[in-house]
Amino acid sequence: MAQAPASFGVVGLGVMGANLALNVESRGFTVAVYNRTWERTAEFLAANPGKKLVGVKSYADLAGVLEAPRRILLMVKAGDPVDQALAELAPHLAPADIVVDGGNSLFHDTRRREAAWRQQGLCFVGCGISGGEEGARHGPSLMPGGDRGAYERLKPVFEAIAAKTASGPCVTWCGPDGAGHFVKMVHNGIEYGDMQLIAEAYDVLRKGLGLAADELGEVFGQWNQGPLDSFLIEITARIFKKGDAETGKALVDLVLDKAGQKGTGKWTAQTALDVGVAIPTIAAAIDARALSSLKEERVAAAKVLPGPAPQMLKGDNAGWIAAVHDALHAAKVFSYAQGMRLIQTASEQYGWGIDLAELARIWTGGCIIRARFLDSIRRAFAANRGLKSLLLDGEFRKVIEATAPGLRRVVAAAAELGLPVPAFAASLAWYDSYRCASLPQNLTQAQRDAFGAHTFERVDQPAAGFVHAEWLK
Repeated sequence: MAQAPASFGVVGLGVMGANLALNVESRGFTVAVYNRTWERTAEFLAANPGKKLVGVKSYADLAGVLEAPRRILLMVKAGDPVDQALAELAPHLAPADIVVDGGNSLFHDTRRREAAWRQQGLCFVGCGISGGEEGARHGPSLMPGGDRGAYERLKPVFEAIAAKTASGPCVTWCGPDGAGHFVKMVHNGIEYGDMQLIAEAYDVLRKGLGLAADELGEVFGQWNQGPLDSFLIEITARIFKKGDAETGKALVDLVLDKAGQKGTGKWTAQTALDVGVAIPTIAAAIDARALSSLKEERVAAAKVLPGPAPQMLKGDNAGWIAAVHDALHAAKVFSYAQGMRLIQTASEQYGWGIDLAELARIWTGGCIIRARFLDSIRRAFAANRGLKSLLLDGEFRKVIEATAPGLRRVVAAAAELGLPVPAFAASLAWYDSYRCASLPQNLTQAQRDAFGAHTFERVDQPAAGFVHAEWLK
């Protein structure tokens, strides 16, 4: 008896690819799987007996077992491996077939690939996927971009495998060509900011109040019951409670303070410069990871460079814990506001038409930055589609009014103690700059005109346009 065709294909059986294949299969679809090495495919099939999985040894075989129009998810390393896989796969496909790149590809590459495939009558979709191993297996947040018709054909599968919240499956069509991968890139940038802000809160409580890991676990656990409720705060509380079987110490205290990073954070900062949007919280987080990698230099510098003598925060612990909570809350709002403004601006420049309310909705479940206050972000952009900044929304203005004093207090105290809080400080400076009607860049523009004749505009003669003055004569 001939085997029924598979309804979905997955290329690449690493951690994410394997778990996504199992997720798709668990929703009632027969999945064809291919890996560059057959050994990995055979191992995957052997580990999952009785499931509706079809292993194949070549791209030709993959195309042969899939029903038309074919739907294939590519889970390979970003960059040249994606181009290589596409070049090998394309000859076996027919018009209207769809290939989805589910890796963290640079959106410029996705735009190029989508345009090239469209010319061949094929459909290429760049899809951001967030949620890690657990999300891939049980419900990620999906951010597809590309041809809208292709998304409609993928929709039954994507809605089935996505995380579910009260507002529906955590998937939406983000926009044409590279919109999906752009959104995922900024998601990861916001994630960088979130993680750095949490790390700085931890550092102030650890060094400024002397809280031990078990106490920090209790603090973060309590915070996760309120407005800071989020996946990252939740796992942070659990991390503090994890002991080391060998030493009996808190495992987090034994982790070397050198943080790694991949390309998406850097791309977010570069793109923000390209489109002219300030994202200082996210940029500070990227810089903090880079500085953390200089461990040996920092150890040597600590022995010779002057700074404040070690001391503790003055006042009651409860008051400082509340201030750090508020600082984290305010800075997170500012970081998300920066990220959403970046998406909004790029969407306008590239003609993507990204729906910010929908993004906030699909980020409430499945993804790494999922948090309670994303519902507030969704409401803000749903109520005002032209909203330029979250800071101007009535609900968020109340949040800022309540929490910004805590951020000021923590940044000032950290400076006195010599504790580095680059993301907290950058968040506060960004907010103060945005709310300031008069900035000192009038002097900057005068300097530019003085040494380079770059011209300037007069506040008392707006109709005059750009003018030049002989400043140095």
